[in-house]
Amino acid sequence: MQDLDLKYILHTYNRNYTHFTKGKNATLFDTNNNDYIDFSSGIGVCSVGHGNKKLLKAITNQSKNLIHTSNLYFIEPQAKLAQKLVELSGYDMRVFFSNSGAEANECAIKIARKFGNGRYEIITLDSSFHGRTIATLKATAQEKMHKHFNPFPDGFIYAKDLDDIYNKITNKTCAIMLELIQGEGGISPLDKNKILKLEKFLKQKNILLIVDEVQSGIYRSGELFASQLYKINPDIITTAKGLGGGVPIGATLTRLKDIFSFGDHGSTFGGNFLSTSAALEVLGILENIHKNKKLEKTMLYFNNKLEQIQRKYKNIFLQKVGLGLMLGLRLKDDEILKNLLENTHKQRVLILKSGKSTARFLPPLTISKKEIDEGFNRLERAVATL
Repeated sequence: MQDLDLKYILHTYNRNYTHFTKGKNATLFDTNNNDYIDFSSGIGVCSVGHGNKKLLKAITNQSKNLIHTSNLYFIEPQAKLAQKLVELSGYDMRVFFSNSGAEANECAIKIARKFGNGRYEIITLDSSFHGRTIATLKATAQEKMHKHFNPFPDGFIYAKDLDDIYNKITNKTCAIMLELIQGEGGISPLDKNKILKLEKFLKQKNILLIVDEVQSGIYRSGELFASQLYKINPDIITTAKGLGGGVPIGATLTRLKDIFSFGDHGSTFGGNFLSTSAALEVLGILENIHKNKKLEKTMLYFNNKLEQIQRKYKNIFLQKVGLGLMLGLRLKDDEILKNLLENTHKQRVLILKSGKSTARFLPPLTISKKEIDEGFNRLERAVATL
């Protein structure tokens, strides 16, 4: 299998060749039936865990009837999903569906530029990550990711932090685009008071606020969107990852309800019967555990476990960072992080790397107490051998 992969697949991923064959909630099983506790959930995608029976039923039932017809015709689950996103968020918006976070951000960029009516510059933050298309890659303020891919489209300006945004605004600025919790930038939550101040300033200047919630959205932070935690009213919100529970889907929500005319934007696959039926079921599951406080208890329990590890091994972990179940442990350097990732895999607990020497934790939102306990037992064994 490894030879087959190396021969036929483009080498864009430095793969680990563990071959997973099945999963149950936050536990994965390989070809030898070894179990792994999944604290990564497919990089924040498998929000309702692996092998979720409700999600499987929704996908199966929809597949029996229709998978796709195109956006030239009415798609009932698409309309219902848009309604649910708007109602659960509390924001007065309309929705465009695509297939990924990068596509959701592409849509946001087009909305901002059409709104700008000649103003076309979008300011993003250092250490941000907004996607891998040519435009969203340029919006990503990490020069190391830009090598080989010039020329890029004009109009993306980088600010070193929230305070520096004000210095970068010109008469060409149409929008500010930011992650409230930087995912690839070290699981770094932005300062709430500074965000509130910035929001007020942007409204005065008629500049749009775009919040990239591709990773922080869909209850990952504790609410449907981290924007709700920050008590702001963005002009545009983008999301993806956890929305489909593993079925590819992206969404762009905007208060600019009539910004696009027919033909301004589109997607062949975006929001089809299969993806929106899956997403509707995912939102139903997560809405339920949010309402009954189960999600809150899970987040508290996981956070406490992470804090205990950090306090016990202060010589390795500098601090715990993040919100909800979008969490990180900041390490002293990348070499220690590399060794930690190797050790955790050997102990069969899956975690991720993030920027700024950070171990990233994105477990399924449905993870059980038993799985958390076992995962942290394995994590501690991995740390003890560093």
